[in-house]
Amino acid sequence: METIPTEYIAQAIRLIRDQKVLLDADLAALYGVETKRFNEQVKRNRARFPDDFMFQLTEEEFAALRSQNATSNTNRGGRRYLPYAFTEHGAIMAATILNSPWATEVSVYVVRAFVRLREVLASQEALAQRLDRLEASLTEHDQAISDILKALRQLMMPPDPPKKRQIGLVRDE
Repeated sequence: METIPTEYIAQAIRLIRDQKVLLDADLAALYGVETKRFNEQVKRNRARFPDDFMFQLTEEEFAALRSQNATSNTNRGGRRYLPYAFTEHGAIMAATILNSPWATEVSVYVVRAFVRLREVLASQEALAQRLDRLEASLTEHDQAISDILKALRQLMMPPDPPKKRQIGLVRDE
């Protein structure tokens, strides 16, 4: 079997509705079938794809996706229907409805790509937490340095000249 780099699949994973998903065209290409045939199989097996496994994009989501990918063909020459987005579980279920050895093997790479993406996101969250702690400690250090500089400036100021006693009769007011 030809191996599929996990990075290739990870690049196809998109964040839509706060979920990591693969689009029907990307899954069809990975599984080696036409998008139309892929979607036909999904429709025949709709019971296997609850809403948390698959959803159809809205016009706005699809338009935003097209603009992100810099594709401008909005005529009927391309897709006639809005694309479907498959979560990790939906992508794996898609391999079962295609029922081919290739789809089964590719599903392993899909799972690995989702797992790798989760690991990357977890490491980014840990890094963000470390940066927050560093920023907080720098803020404390900045305040301490500011206080030290203020004290040094006060020490560097020449002392006020001593008040000279006036000679002669001084009236108290």
